[in-house]
Amino acid sequence: MTPATFRQSLKAKAPPAGVSAALQALWWAANDNWDKAHRIVMNGHDQDCAWVHAYLHRVEGDLDNANYWYRQARRKPATHELSSEGTKSSRRSSDSAAR
Repeated sequence: MTPATFRQSLKAKAPPAGVSAALQALWWAANDNWDKAHRIVMNGHDQDCAWVHAYLHRVEGDLDNANYWYRQARRKPATHELSSEGTKSSRRSSDSAAR
């Protein structure tokens, strides 16, 4: 799934079938359902879910918790705008799902 396809899917009532848990969480977050996105990544056990989990905690302003999840994802904590991190996360998760 390309980032453009992902953005287009945000108009639907649910995330596209077959996408990774990380992409599902990003989809719900983009549709203003932080709680559902958080529940999804809480049950995910891969680095992409950990990265999205970190992003979600940045969204809510909980930087200590976000930093924990960046470590779990084996990524440096983000310091750039939230919107650019969400885009990078969706690209990475799309790439992982395609493998």
